[in-house]
Amino acid sequence: MLLKFRFLSRAVAAAMLSIALLTLSGCLYPDDQTPGGEASSRESVLAVQDAVDRFFQQTGVLPIVNADQTVPLYEKYKIDLGKLQRADYLGSVPPISFEKGGRFQFLIIDEETKPQVKLLDLVLFQTVGDVQKKVDAYRKAHGDANPAGEAVYPGFASVDFDKLNSDAPEVRSNYSHQPLDLLVDQAGQVFVDYGIDIATAITKSEAPPKADADLRRYLIDASYYVPVKSAVYHWVKDGPQAVTEHSNEAQ
Repeated sequence: MLLKFRFLSRAVAAAMLSIALLTLSGCLYPDDQTPGGEASSRESVLAVQDAVDRFFQQTGVLPIVNADQTVPLYEKYKIDLGKLQRADYLGSVPPISFEKGGRFQFLIIDEETKPQVKLLDLVLFQTVGDVQKKVDAYRKAHGDANPAGEAVYPGFASVDFDKLNSDAPEVRSNYSHQPLDLLVDQAGQVFVDYGIDIATAITKSEAPPKADADLRRYLIDASYYVPVKSAVYHWVKDGPQAVTEHSNEAQ
């Protein structure tokens, strides 16, 4: 438990430092520092959002690719950009999209209330997927034991890359552009740890967190991106904490 509280203190302290630094630059996520360029992401998301809105208004359905119910929440509803273009709702497919060789998959979230267009970073998605394969192989060779390092949250530990005989990959946040750690839960599933990003977003937000709320929403509402390969986070004591419940819904 001491490890958890030390982490939470570090997360909140780091969030406060981030806010102080970002106050000088005037924005939580500066336009010129986002991978691929925030301006390009913003323009692309707004163009696709407009196309999706008009398509939905005229057809009553969303231009999405059917997904199995087991697909995680924040990678589930992929937008069929080709359909939008062929129906003349979208002039051209954005160059940042996977379909054009870019690093982002366009998704829809809040599909049953107010559909919103967001971006999934496929490079980060693939990076975590590669680590997941190494963890799976390690567990198979070690009787389902995890290559676990320091405990970070209850049920989650850092990934010990020495045990995997591998270098730790560079994992950078789409929100803060800072390096992030990878976690492994007791079942061997690998996640990106967004604790510091969430603490920063909450510190800047005027909306206090509710104990049972999924805190990933703060990141979604503050940006154009979904939190790739993330566990659910709740506010516990004095900071955000990854939780094992609903981990099957994680992205």
